[in-house]
Amino acid sequence: MRDIDIRRRLRMDERLHPSEPDTRIVEELGLCQGVSRVDLAVVNGTIHGYEIKSDRDTLARLPGQSEIYSRVLDYVTIVTAPAHADNVRKVVPEWWGIWAAAENEGGIRLEALRNSVQNPGVNPFALAQLLWRDEALQALIDRGLAAGIRSKSRREIWERLASELTLDELGNTVRECIKSRGADWRVVSQQV
Repeated sequence: MRDIDIRRRLRMDERLHPSEPDTRIVEELGLCQGVSRVDLAVVNGTIHGYEIKSDRDTLARLPGQSEIYSRVLDYVTIVTAPAHADNVRKVVPEWWGIWAAAENEGGIRLEALRNSVQNPGVNPFALAQLLWRDEALQALIDRGLAAGIRSKSRREIWERLASELTLDELGNTVRECIKSRGADWRVVSQQV
């Protein structure tokens, strides 16, 4: 069972397709300026990341991924081969969901071993980094917070956003920007 097999099955799973009409599924969403990429992100009223660890994967990168994902994502679920499940539990935070991907005669079955709960520690600056510079600047302009910042670096713009907006306001802004990006966005995405 390969990563691509699990990914195909995961994309079809009804749990990734809530009733919210503007849900967007983004593959390989870069986090913290591309330090790490989550395999699949479901963006609607939250950002739920799904990380895949197949039989052929090792868990060597998981501690670093866990740290980065926990800075940005509202929810995280790791979809793993059953052989990795015990070791995954030792590495990821308690709030992460864990699903086992097992092959059977009908294909791949995804079983929830532990459901995810909301991330208690989203970092506002890391969340702001999901915005492109022009999106972040426009968010400041819209709120009358752009004085003296228009010509600054994107880092300074992200810092202003992270310090001036509540986490809820920032999260809403980030999600709306991601959902409104055009079809020519470099990351393969799908409007559901």
